[in-house]
Amino acid sequence: MTTAPRPPSGDRAAGAWPAAPVLVLGAGPVGQTTALLLARWGVPTIVLDRRPERDMVGSKAICQQRDVLDVWEAVGAGRRIADEGVTWTTARTFHRDRELFAVEFADPGRSAFPPFVNISQTRTEEILDECIAVEPLVDLRWGHRVVHVEQDGTGVVARLDDGRELHGSYLVVCAGARSDELRALLGVSFDGHSFDDRFLICDIRADLPGWASERRFYFDPEWNPGRQVLIHPCPDSTFRIDWQVPADYDLDAEVASGALDTRIRQIVGDRDYEIVWKSVYRFHSRVVDRMRCGRILVAGDAAHLVSPFGARGLNSGVGDAENAAWKIAYVGHGWAPEELLESYHHERHAAAVENIAVTTATMDFLVPPDEARARHRAEVLARAASDAEARARVDSGRLSEPFWYVDSPLTTADARRPFGGRPPRGQVPPAGPGVLLPDAPVVAGTTAGGRARALARDGFLLLTGARVDHAAATRAAAAVPGPVRVLALHEIDPEGTFTATLGARPDEVWVVRPDAHVAAVLAGPTTEEITAALHRAAAHPGTREESPDGVLQASR
Repeated sequence: MTTAPRPPSGDRAAGAWPAAPVLVLGAGPVGQTTALLLARWGVPTIVLDRRPERDMVGSKAICQQRDVLDVWEAVGAGRRIADEGVTWTTARTFHRDRELFAVEFADPGRSAFPPFVNISQTRTEEILDECIAVEPLVDLRWGHRVVHVEQDGTGVVARLDDGRELHGSYLVVCAGARSDELRALLGVSFDGHSFDDRFLICDIRADLPGWASERRFYFDPEWNPGRQVLIHPCPDSTFRIDWQVPADYDLDAEVASGALDTRIRQIVGDRDYEIVWKSVYRFHSRVVDRMRCGRILVAGDAAHLVSPFGARGLNSGVGDAENAAWKIAYVGHGWAPEELLESYHHERHAAAVENIAVTTATMDFLVPPDEARARHRAEVLARAASDAEARARVDSGRLSEPFWYVDSPLTTADARRPFGGRPPRGQVPPAGPGVLLPDAPVVAGTTAGGRARALARDGFLLLTGARVDHAAATRAAAAVPGPVRVLALHEIDPEGTFTATLGARPDEVWVVRPDAHVAAVLAGPTTEEITAALHRAAAHPGTREESPDGVLQASR
């Protein structure tokens, strides 16, 4: 039996939203994604950017992860971005001229997208702008600088530098790394540190046969002794090359002397090439202490900065956007209490801290902060050519992956599926509470597009096993506010591919959140148990209690 969901907002007219528009500060990819996802829920937004127009300079964040492409597909952009980008499935790591290892990326199901696609951030922004241009619920305004924000129990007021005021129901700050004034207005800290070494980044157009479908990382190559080089393929025969350079590096001087040409030719050889873009960056590792301040949420680079080795910046920012969008929509439509917004801080701050831990460990291996760790790195690299244990300790960047909400107050734990911790490079944890739902083809009429993830992003989703009392799940769905869909696994997955990917048992109900993360897996549940898991996943009061060991559990 299949139960259709109640539509997220009745109709998509702006009047269906019972409050003022949501204000979004910053029209980069995180702000664009936030606005487009809110529009899916019938929520109007006003997107404000201080720049006079879109800045189309440089490749910037190029590496888009599979699950981020899937989020963008929900707003009509994912397939276009994937098709225009360069797909790669292998990450190779070298020490000098010897390959140490190659990582192939696992697919827990049969995903619609490759593990990574390289495309310039500027082109991604263009595609998202095209989606915004045909979305009547998104009002994008350039040349609007916000200098002050205030809030009360009913909404937010943003004051512009020309004295005008804009009123919103909520505010999402996606204004990028240079959001010091806004962070100060909110009273949040931005603690962390900056790395001394710089990185020279060049986009080079050249013909490099065999390099177009893999990422290459070099430790201590002879053409950048004592430091690292990272090479990523991009569309139109373009390669993004990152050189680690000293703190006193002078790009203008290197261009003038011809040393930059020498540096590039040490990689591309005696081939014609064109420099499309070049810049020098200093990397930072910082996170705000609060990502939720009342009706104001902080997202993307405004909330956290990490080094790019692992592609965790923009990809994590899109995770912020999706988390913020469904929770604002649920609270604003009256389907969930204000407490749901606090889980945005809990979940996404934990994700930011995880990303900082991962990328800081990488930077400490790339740029050892002291002699002891420099010796350790040298020993590990020397042994890695012939020692599998040493190879496992080589850190060239753990590439972006979704954060697992196993410790979230919205997640109901399952003792039969304990979280085993961070899996090996390129792997994902088994499906279970807190983990992103694997994707796979499914059969569900015309409402889902034939993919499991598409089923999950219209509201809460209950997946029932063959021996589950389907009527109990249907009663639970009817007892909670907001859209809920109930689907029988054996009906949507007649061949059993998706069920096997989940590891789902016939007596189970899987509760999936509107951002496609699993909220609970319940064995032989009653209507009351399913309802309690749904209530907990939406932060409804009275659905959590302390167990004797202090662990929050869903009320039974």
